[in-house]
This record gives sequence, C-alpha cells and structure tokens, in this order.
Amino acid sequence: MSGDPAPGILFEALRDIDRLGAAYRDWESLIRQARAADLLGTLAVRLATRDLLGHVPAAPRAHLTGALYRCRAQEAAVRREVEAVRGILQPLRIPVILLKGAAYVMAELPPARGRMFSDVDILVPRDALPAVESTLMLGGYATTHPHPYDQRYYRRWRHELPPMQHVKRMTIIDVHHTIVADISGVHVDTAALFAAAVPLAAVPGMHVLAPVDMVLHSATHLFRNEDLTHGYRDLVDLDALLGRFGADPAFWSALPARASQLGLGRPLYYALHWTSRMFGTVAPAPVTAAVAAHAPPAGRRWLMEKLVERALRPDARHAATLWARRAMYVRGHWLKMPMPLLAWHLTVKAFRRDEPSALP
Repeated sequence: MSGDPAPGILFEALRDIDRLGAAYRDWESLIRQARAADLLGTLAVRLATRDLLGHVPAAPRAHLTGALYRCRAQEAAVRREVEAVRGILQPLRIPVILLKGAAYVMAELPPARGRMFSDVDILVPRDALPAVESTLMLGGYATTHPHPYDQRYYRRWRHELPPMQHVKRMTIIDVHHTIVADISGVHVDTAALFAAAVPLAAVPGMHVLAPVDMVLHSATHLFRNEDLTHGYRDLVDLDALLGRFGADPAFWSALPARASQLGLGRPLYYALHWTSRMFGTVAPAPVTAAVAAHAPPAGRRWLMEKLVERALRPDARHAATLWARRAMYVRGHWLKMPMPLLAWHLTVKAFRRDEPSALP
C-alpha cells in the first residue's frame, strides 16, 4: 500500500520552519502529515511565532488557524481538569506530580505550545493508590476497563491504575505509581522522583518532575513504549525540553548520573541520538561520552535505527511504516514483561470475549 510520496517534509519543516515562506508550495502534503502526526497545532504555533502564518495560502491557513483555536481550547480544558483533580485529591494531603502534557501546560514549558492532549497523567505514592482511586470515584471518575482481566493486568503488572473517565466531563485521568513497571526488570527509585519534584505555585499541592527527571521520563515513555503512533510528536516534545533545560549547564552535568541512578541510561541514549539526528540538538561532549556506555550492541543498534526511523514517519498507510510500528509494538511489550507472561497476555487479548473467562 503506498503512502505519502515525501514523508520527510514534516521533519524538514519542523527542523527549519523558515523554509515555509511565501515560495513554499507543498502545503497539502505538509498539512496531511502534520495532522497524522498530531503536530498540526505545533506547526501552526511555530509559523505564528515566526510571523509566517500570513504567508500561507488561504486553504492551508484555515487548517492551521483551526488547529490554533483547538489547542487553546484544549489547554484551557486541561487547566480546568487539573484544578478539578487538585480539589478532589486535596483532602488526602499527599504529593501529586503531573506528568507529560498536563505538566507541560501547568509549568508553561515549550512542548505545551500547540500540543494536543488526550488525558491528564498524575503520579502518586504507591501506598496512596487505594485512597486516590476511591476519592476519584467519589469525585465522579469511573474505570474505563471493567473487564476482570484488564483490572488484574493493570494492578499486578502495569505502573498505573486502569484509566479512569469522568462520568460527566468525559475526561480521562491516568494514575501512575511509578514511571516504569517493576515487572520489566527496571526498578526506578520513585521516592527520588518525589524528593526532587518541583511544586507548582499556581496549583498548591501539585508538582512537576525536576528537569532531569522530566527529560528521562519523556525519553522512557517514547523509547520503551509499544505504541509509536505519536512517536514523532513525543520526540518533538523531548527536543523542546532539551532546548529549554539545556540552557543550564548544571542540567547537562546532572543528566547522565541521574539516568544511571534510575536505571534509565538506555532510553537517554536513544533520546540524545534521535534528537541529534532529527533536529540537530547536540549534547555536550562529556554527556554524549557518558551516555554512550548505555548504547545497545551493534546488531541491536542497527535494527533499532531502521525500525525507529521508519516508525516515526507520519505516512502510516505505507506498508513499511505499518510493519515497523508492529515490530516496535512487540518490542515495547517485550520490554514490559517476561516472555511467558507476554505470550499469555497477547494470546488473551487476541482471543478473549467480553465475558470474564480469561483470568489465568
């Protein structure tokens, strides 16, 4: 099945936004790819920031302007939802860390500009999970995965509760107790994340991860994930975080040691490699040398190079992209659980019916 004939134009546009001046002509392909990658709002914001939006022809400009309005509306909705969650959980008097998109918005970080969101992610202490879940239920949230197998899968083997949805607002919240499931063999010191978390003055009781931890979480979410549908958007987020935090030399000094402490050196290696390759983001030489120790063996590195490069492309209709994403899907699950459990899990997901008969 054929895909977009020029899948690199979105990469080129975001790396060098000034190329989209009055002489640019391939707007149809660019808009299609940006929408597929969930980056239409980001593209619109970057054009507006460079005063280039007025040079865009009327038809593509309408798509870009619409994306700007949707992103602004969604950002306002995220702020309201975070405030609602804060109010619900405040009586528990526990630390709550916002993750990913909600953190970018509430901390006013560059990735929030033009970004689309699907949910609000929070991190809470593991021993507070029962109280957090019951309090959210009293506040109007209900599980989205009622099947007994899904409930057992999340609670025993994942790093989060089953996603919860508000019964009136239909908003989704993901409640995490760590950033990597213990069953994967990576044991992240979650207490260290809470100890370094940065409080949000505008939202009492809410925090965001420290800069080094936020980058490591972003890298882990992308390069240990089984779903790369929005992989390029996540890489754009990661590059924006490195651009913001990298202005402080202390950030770079702390990053390799923190990655080693948390057992996240491999995702950091991939993060620095791919942001450099796609956007020209260059880490200081001592950081690159330190992180190189976490590189995979040559054969695995070659395979990942081919798969990630293809899976990040926005031309999802192309057979090569589809197969690369399937391979990364299997890899992501393989990283999350031992092979016997993975085989059982994928078999259950493939053949189960709605009745609760799939419990092992």
